[in-house]
Amino acid sequence: MNQTRREFVKASVASAAILSAPGLLTAKNRGDKIRMGFIGVGNRGTKLLRAFRKNPDVQVAALCDVYQPYLTRNKSAVDAKIIDSIGSRVPPLDEAFAGHPKQYSDFRKLLEDKNIDAVCIATPDHWHAVQTILAFEAGKDVYVEKPLTITIHEGRRMVAAAARTNRVGAVGLNRRGALVYQHLVEQVRAGKIGRVSVALAGRVSNMFPHGIGKMQPTDPPTGFDWDMWLGPRAVRPFQYNIAPYKFRWWSDYSSQMGNWGVHYMDVIRWMMNEQAPVAVSAAGSRKLIDDDADIPDTMEVLFEFETGAILKFSLNEACSGKVIPWGEVALRGTTGNLYAKESGYKIESAKPGQFQTWASGCAAEEKSLADIADDSVTETDSVARLIRNFLDCVKTRQTPWCPLEEGHRSTTFAHLANIALARGRRLLWDAKNERFTNDDRANELLHYEYRKPWTLG
Repeated sequence: MNQTRREFVKASVASAAILSAPGLLTAKNRGDKIRMGFIGVGNRGTKLLRAFRKNPDVQVAALCDVYQPYLTRNKSAVDAKIIDSIGSRVPPLDEAFAGHPKQYSDFRKLLEDKNIDAVCIATPDHWHAVQTILAFEAGKDVYVEKPLTITIHEGRRMVAAAARTNRVGAVGLNRRGALVYQHLVEQVRAGKIGRVSVALAGRVSNMFPHGIGKMQPTDPPTGFDWDMWLGPRAVRPFQYNIAPYKFRWWSDYSSQMGNWGVHYMDVIRWMMNEQAPVAVSAAGSRKLIDDDADIPDTMEVLFEFETGAILKFSLNEACSGKVIPWGEVALRGTTGNLYAKESGYKIESAKPGQFQTWASGCAAEEKSLADIADDSVTETDSVARLIRNFLDCVKTRQTPWCPLEEGHRSTTFAHLANIALARGRRLLWDAKNERFTNDDRANELLHYEYRKPWTLG
């Protein structure tokens, strides 16, 4: 069990309570293996498949993918142009399964399989909502990779579906499973660095000059079901710099705000105990990199909170350097500054400014992951811990560390940033009703019309 002793005892007590409830004694509750189906087994899906397999109570019951070599785990059959395009992002495809997982090219057939208890969804972002909701309705619990959605409307529908079907839904926002951040959440909320006024984070990856390249539309490779890959999105020709993997630079299928930004915005709002901004503004463009991508290569976003605090996120794909001096996120408080990453954190004391006479702020502090993990911790990898937590919740029916509501709230930040950039203005956000209050055209971007036959039910 990838837990501390305290977590294990708490989970054991909850499990006993669940088992004593009438009508809830199932094979999973008795400790049998959880039979998992994996929808999307490319780059990220393979990493999750391997992480799940490390748990002795997991049985890989089925695989699903729209690309035949990924589904059959046959790397020798992968198209040479795909290997040339994405290189190491092609998965190894060298697993030795104990048994023969069923193979499905259509995820709906996998969901019809009554022998599957839960699914891991690692498909492109534009598929997450449809597949998650259909999985819930088929009686499956779901671990879905971040970002949760491609639109804000989808997220709310997914949350409602989980509640309606009484299924467990967890989102793969890795830092929710990180010991360092779990420790810091309590510390920051308790006032460790005073009142937080500014939060900073960013993604830097210098893709100058050619980014994802320029390619002409062509027929998809042999064994690639391009129509199924497109799903609810509009029909368009296949390009090797869209799929697989490079869809993250195309706004119809993903964004770097969703791909990377959601990680940092999630852990920042978690530590600050913020649910949503009241306003967002963004500036950016794609004028520095010469390729086919249609998302910004340079972007700056400001999120304003009701508390007066501001979160600033930088997306820089046409330069190098550091957004903050150390770590991956920074919180600047009235008595100290916090710099953190999964492997440790630093706190420096604040200094008095103009007209102030106080001597010093909070105490300086520096801790590594090893300092935080006590002897009872058997797993420190955040993804492994998040997956273990999901599996435990499948058995106990407890709420996972990152339920869909939390994943939806954090993913909303990414969508708000993209919409603010598209509208070119500061937008006011009503988080309760999930609507913009000062721009009707921005509200039109909260969702899009799906291509038939796909719906959210």
